[in-house]
Amino acid sequence: MTNAGKELVRRRTFLGAAGVGAVTTTLAGCLGGIAGEDDDIFRIGHLAPTRSQMGLGAERSIEIAVDEVNDDGGILDQEVELLSENTEGQVDEGTAVVESLVQEDNVDLLVGTFVSEVTQGVMDFVADRNVPFLITGSADPDTITEFHGQDYEQYKNVFRTGPINSDLQAEGMGQYAEFLSDEHGWEEFAILADDAAWTGPFMDRLPDEIEERGFDVVHTDTMGIETDDFTQYLDDVDSADADAVFRFIAHADSAAFVSTWQSNEYPFAVEGINVPGMSPAFWDATEGACLYETTSQSGAGGVAELTDQTMPFVEEYEDRHADEDPPSKPMYMGFNSYDAVHFYREAVESAGTADYENELDGIVDAMLSTEHTGAAGDMALYDEDSEYPNDLQETRDEDDYISNFPMTQWQEGGEVECVFPETDATADHVAPEWL
Repeated sequence: MTNAGKELVRRRTFLGAAGVGAVTTTLAGCLGGIAGEDDDIFRIGHLAPTRSQMGLGAERSIEIAVDEVNDDGGILDQEVELLSENTEGQVDEGTAVVESLVQEDNVDLLVGTFVSEVTQGVMDFVADRNVPFLITGSADPDTITEFHGQDYEQYKNVFRTGPINSDLQAEGMGQYAEFLSDEHGWEEFAILADDAAWTGPFMDRLPDEIEERGFDVVHTDTMGIETDDFTQYLDDVDSADADAVFRFIAHADSAAFVSTWQSNEYPFAVEGINVPGMSPAFWDATEGACLYETTSQSGAGGVAELTDQTMPFVEEYEDRHADEDPPSKPMYMGFNSYDAVHFYREAVESAGTADYENELDGIVDAMLSTEHTGAAGDMALYDEDSEYPNDLQETRDEDDYISNFPMTQWQEGGEVECVFPETDATADHVAPEWL
């Protein structure tokens, strides 16, 4: 395994399956997307910023999924080969590696992408070639509504199997605000967000979600993704007398954010989504300054038994990588990438074909009818006529709270606990001691 801190070169990991029988050239050619070229192999192209902890966790996780699939006979009796590529989180690099995977490597499936702008940058190329593409990291709803919503037939080969989109996440955050009010009496909320595509719904929808529940949004602002000094932003939240700030950070220096908040003991809680804060190494990186902050994430950080698939996957990941460079747990994109492979396998086994060149409609129909229990939760996709065609559906608990994007919190001793929804909670939510 290439270390996260080293320069990564283009990686090809062939994961063979013991005991997978040979199939005839004719049959294999009908099963695969590219008939006649190494047609006993099913190729998956994985896309992630693999020099980041998030991307490395996704790469390690999809390797586990491919191993499991190969150990169970492959996909439609074909062995699976994994080709993992580093997008660098950049549109140009993402486009280049996707073009290579499709045109040179003849992949049968694409899985991944983390940055919404990268995802959207490759959509037209992927759609023109019909290769199935499962998004597992980026959450911007425009990826679906502005593409499938305008021309479903053109983009029907693209699906998001995780996470739920940011519109649905904004609704979940409104529900979480209600929970925080019930727990602590907080009624005044602020919102800070990266100036990035995925955060748009939090700025546009979350204020209404909070206010519809009878609370006040006292301050909103966006932060440049290169920001490393958050003092003024935190001072503004303080001046607005917020009880808690919902911050949404994926690109900026979130360690500096929580360190500034903690060292000054600002009189409000820090809630929302902090993508770097999902890393098991974040506690040490901030020297414990992340204590009390929360983040919502697919898979609940690997600490809650969301389904009967969750802990076996987490334990396998830890067995392989606990003593290696971070992350020592899959992180949210890892859960989604792992689940995507198993979801797709179930769908094409049901369809009886993975030949996207000739049988794409059958694959799409199977994808939209598949209900799969994954490590991150129960999975099903919205259909063609919905507001979010081909997008992951939210799941809801008995109180109608969205349950497949749970909240975790850093607590004493560097422990991560799931605190919401209560059906999956491993501990109570804790307010900062100085409040």
